[in-house]
Amino acid sequence: MPNGKVKWFDVDKGFGFLSQEDGPDVYVHADALPAGSGALKPGTRVEFGIAQGRKGDQALQVKVLDAPASVSRNQSQARRKRPDEMVPIVEDLIRVLDGIGEAYRHGRHPDPKAAAPVAKLLHALADELSL
Repeated sequence: MPNGKVKWFDVDKGFGFLSQEDGPDVYVHADALPAGSGALKPGTRVEFGIAQGRKGDQALQVKVLDAPASVSRNQSQARRKRPDEMVPIVEDLIRVLDGIGEAYRHGRHPDPKAAAPVAKLLHALADELSL
């Protein structure tokens, strides 16, 4: 199986590209990622199968070999939003979650079209909090 590194991966779009050690870049769809991973960070070393897709080579059954070295805390803090920028984001998210909670209180799941953007916001907030 070929080895390579993640060139880039867009979680929102569900795809990205892997650079092979000995060959051209390969398209990767979120469906090819290990169960529960959801995303790949640039620089992550991976192993994968290749199939011929409609538009060229496509990665299959991606296996993460090792993640890139983590960024130092000082560099992470430089990219974090300021606390005053986070206040309206968190307050808006609380209001949106209250609406979803109301649906659950009435014994129904939230509308998938309304829930998807909320999930996106929660992931973005989780990324910000984990820096």
